[in-house]
Amino acid sequence: MNLHEYQGKEILAAQGVAVQRGIVAASADEAVAAAEQLTEETGTGWHVIKAQIHAGGRGKGGGVKLAKSLNDVRSKAEEIIGMMLITPQTPPSGKKVHQVLIAEDVYYPGESEPSEIYMSVLLDRQAGRNIIMYSPDGGMDIEEVAEKNPERIFKEEIDPKVGIQGFQARKVAFNLGLSGKAFKEMTRFVVKLYNAYEHIDASLFEINPVLKTSDDRVIAVDAKVTLDDNGLYRHPDYAELRDKREEDPMDVEAGEAGLNFVKLDGNVACMVNGAGLAMATMDIIKMAGGNPANFLDVGGTADAKRVETAFRLILKDPNVEAILVNIFGGIVRCDRVAQGIVDAYRNIGEIPVPIIVRLQGTNAEEAKTIIDESGLQVHSAILLQEAADKVQELLG
Repeated sequence: MNLHEYQGKEILAAQGVAVQRGIVAASADEAVAAAEQLTEETGTGWHVIKAQIHAGGRGKGGGVKLAKSLNDVRSKAEEIIGMMLITPQTPPSGKKVHQVLIAEDVYYPGESEPSEIYMSVLLDRQAGRNIIMYSPDGGMDIEEVAEKNPERIFKEEIDPKVGIQGFQARKVAFNLGLSGKAFKEMTRFVVKLYNAYEHIDASLFEINPVLKTSDDRVIAVDAKVTLDDNGLYRHPDYAELRDKREEDPMDVEAGEAGLNFVKLDGNVACMVNGAGLAMATMDIIKMAGGNPANFLDVGGTADAKRVETAFRLILKDPNVEAILVNIFGGIVRCDRVAQGIVDAYRNIGEIPVPIIVRLQGTNAEEAKTIIDESGLQVHSAILLQEAADKVQELLG
């Protein structure tokens, strides 16, 4: 589950990580009030107005602006709130901005020059360890750094059984070229950031930039936080932070129905029970000359209601030319699934694309009879090859 920047910063701050202070606002009036409060608390006269969407590259798209007065805060907040913000990580049409973060200006003059650092914490699945990835060249163009100067990207592996060690945090600070107060601040920051990652069951932290300020403080100026859905039962308060407005409506509908759904760009939709069977079905679609339009796992309880929801999701895709239903009847009997398909078909009404139904397992023959005698435009199969041949035939 992805979080907004302001939500991620609130969680990090609660775990002792130093962050840029800010207040979220959903209107220009709220933005001005937030700026006034920050001025009282921090003394800052300038503020940063930051669009809150689940995408990076907001600055390049015009979603991050500096305001030098309260009137500036109002005008820039009005510009950003309600805009369709387009970045390299949004759909072509962009994402609508519903709220902004009014943040303190931390790029103030001082004894030294501020510097921007890239830092992330994530799981290296191949090594079976967490890693801290970091670079002294943080900022908006970190992708270009990784492409043109990969030697400027450092990694530190952390054994999750042991946790981060002091020498590892010091190594990070040393590789970043820090010294004195900034060196000590960075070692503390790294330890607290990694411990926060483990404590909140995150799957990704990406802080770009981590800022070394002109007075050698180290703070998180941005925060991309992704939580592991499997750990949310331990953090019900975090689960409430989900913003469905930022998610694909089809994904939201599928999740609420208990479906595992991923939309793809093909022309043959598939509906299966089981992730392994889904992958095999996608392969057979490719072998038959089609392209999978989705990954859709209805799980082990493929009743009429769930099947109907799955059909409705599939039919929202205008690229779908055929639907392949591939169910293995183990715990759930094939005849019950077949009856669920027939009932769902009748509830939806006319379905404009051909449907191939392959049911194998318990009561597969009875299921085929139910499909064949339904009078509906549904093609039944028992063998996977039969289903593949039918897909090939219907696609011409």
